[in-house]
Amino acid sequence: MSDVSKTAEFAVGGMTCASCVARVEKVLTRVPGVERVSVNLATEKATVHAAPSVTDDQLVAAITKAGYEATPIVPEAPLAATSSSSRQGELIAVIVSALFTLPLVLPMFGPAFMPDMWVQLWLASVVQFVLGARFYVGAWHAVRAKAGNMDLLVALGTSAAWGLSVYQMAAHPGDSMHLYFEASAVVITLVRFGKWLEARAKRQTTDAIRALNALRPDKARIRDASGEREIALADVRVGDTAIVRPGERVPVDGIVREGRTHIDESLITGESLPVAKEPGARATAGSINGEGVIAIETTAIGAETTLARIIRLVESAQAEKAPIQRLVDRVSAVFVPAILAIALVTLAGWLVHGASVETALLNAVAVLVIACPCALGLATPAAIMAGTGVAARHGVLIKDAEALELAHRIKVVAFDKTGTLTVGRPAVTALEVAPEVHRHEALGLAAAVQRMSDHPLARAVVAAADEADAPRFEASAASAVAGRGVEAHVASQRLAIGSGRWLDELNAQAPHDLAARALELEAQGNTVSWLIDMDHARVLALIAFGDTVKPTARAAIERLASMGVQSVLVTGDNAGSAASVAKALGIAPQDVHAQVLPDDKARVITQLKASTDGVVAMAGDGINDAPALAAADIGIAMASGTDVAIEAAGITLMRGDPVLVADAIDISRRTYRKIQQNLFWAFVYNLIGIPLAAFGLLDPMFAGAAMAFSSVSVVTNALLLRTWRAQAGSVATDERLGKPITRPA
Repeated sequence: MSDVSKTAEFAVGGMTCASCVARVEKVLTRVPGVERVSVNLATEKATVHAAPSVTDDQLVAAITKAGYEATPIVPEAPLAATSSSSRQGELIAVIVSALFTLPLVLPMFGPAFMPDMWVQLWLASVVQFVLGARFYVGAWHAVRAKAGNMDLLVALGTSAAWGLSVYQMAAHPGDSMHLYFEASAVVITLVRFGKWLEARAKRQTTDAIRALNALRPDKARIRDASGEREIALADVRVGDTAIVRPGERVPVDGIVREGRTHIDESLITGESLPVAKEPGARATAGSINGEGVIAIETTAIGAETTLARIIRLVESAQAEKAPIQRLVDRVSAVFVPAILAIALVTLAGWLVHGASVETALLNAVAVLVIACPCALGLATPAAIMAGTGVAARHGVLIKDAEALELAHRIKVVAFDKTGTLTVGRPAVTALEVAPEVHRHEALGLAAAVQRMSDHPLARAVVAAADEADAPRFEASAASAVAGRGVEAHVASQRLAIGSGRWLDELNAQAPHDLAARALELEAQGNTVSWLIDMDHARVLALIAFGDTVKPTARAAIERLASMGVQSVLVTGDNAGSAASVAKALGIAPQDVHAQVLPDDKARVITQLKASTDGVVAMAGDGINDAPALAAADIGIAMASGTDVAIEAAGITLMRGDPVLVADAIDISRRTYRKIQQNLFWAFVYNLIGIPLAAFGLLDPMFAGAAMAFSSVSVVTNALLLRTWRAQAGSVATDERLGKPITRPA
């Protein structure tokens, strides 16, 4: 595909089976400048990648010429729902068809129920040519386009049964026992009923996108120099201040500037608990504000919001074809011509063996009716739509169908450390005190020195003191000493918190056990600072800082192991820090790659791919992870990370929870199994049904019922994916609620 191209989407009406999909793709591909086409039967949508010179009118004309309806889809427009009147019209047509067919079926229960042959002709003709007109229209379009589809098979089969009955009326006047009007009427009724059930089931596969679209509020309350006023969401601009009251949806992406609250982000991130928000925190459009009034500075609107990007990703994944679909495409290209040939062979075979014309014709009709390729066309897209939908509801965004299909074969997941398996910010990992110094008092004194500083290590000390409810002291004359630390007057003494270098410069000696402990902590990758009494040149305590492991990280690694997936740690951090994290998570030492530069991460991934009989995934969140994410068979990015990482990944996790990696693999495996099941039944159904019909063992009415059931069963089987639930462990954690986490060393 060229670097400069455009993507256009069209709603395509009139498609009934896999053969229709193949036809639409074929005519679009022939348009000069079109590079790639993907047509989805389940969404009834065509996605076209073409040169900028290709116009929508050209593409619409190509689809229309092939006998289908086409309407350009406006980007960012809400997903169109089938109108209730249209759905009711379909149901009414099915009911009317059933009522007209019922008198034709009653003679099966005895001759007393036999209607007059002229009544049968009238009832069957209404069903055949009025309620079944849609099949003739579709068949005519297919013939005109020199192609075959489901409508052609149904129209030929039912017309043959109806025509045979009319012939029998003329040849045997007054004999109602040799009429087959019920066969044609029942087939049309059952096929219409099956298509109605199929459409009803297909609508449920788009529930995920509809739910996301429903999160978009129509208006926003903006505060400016003239006060607060409500305006249309389309009129909001970046930099505007949006006021969100309790219970309202956040209208824009932005940063909280005023107020504190909890926000429910469950439909966006899959997070089960409300997330604490305070000034400086990010808020996402579509989430629900909790108990407080907040003011949000707008940073993204319209198509650039997180919600809009999520919807685009889900729609893109549902529109794309999985690689396994190529097999279906190859089969569907020859399916209808092959069925027509089999029907003719059936007709000729029965006649050659001495059967009556009506017997031969009915068996040929049964072949035509049962061989509908609807189930074949729906098998893969229905499962993909259901799988990507349930994944999105649980915070896993799958960029395309290929990623969804590949993920089921993941054998190795290479994890970045910082921000992926660890919290990504420093926290107090150890506090060791000198003899005769109380631990709580030392923590309170250290916090007093650091309280006015905005340094990450200072914030970690204050957070640890607040969490431990340490005594609060007041500090004065606080000042930073470049390259060394901070000093201040606290409780009538001059205190300092600083590096080992400053400790040596102050000639303060650390007790032997503290000095040994400091070496041990530094070997584990921690940063060590000293709390020093400057008046007496003595050490009061050492404070170790490290990036703490996420609470769910070990559970994630253990769950992956239970699924037969190997976890590998690839980090730019030092060997001590990497080994410490790996040990805490249960990752084998030989699976740890430390001090790896960004470009070398991609090299490690390449080596893993060469040595692994399976798919290798990379999970990360930083700009430095982008090369590795791109080099992996599948990149898995944390949405809490950078846009560069997310764009390079095939799967995005909307929460910074490593357990979601296992969830993504599990959903992929279940979706792939559904695809296999659907294709198996679609193929087996035809492999069994067509010979039965050809050998006269399947009545056309039962063939029609079986055909309708096959399509409905395939979609219903796919919808079972919606019952998927995350395993215990994918729950809210302190880290995600915004609380600092301290861990003993």
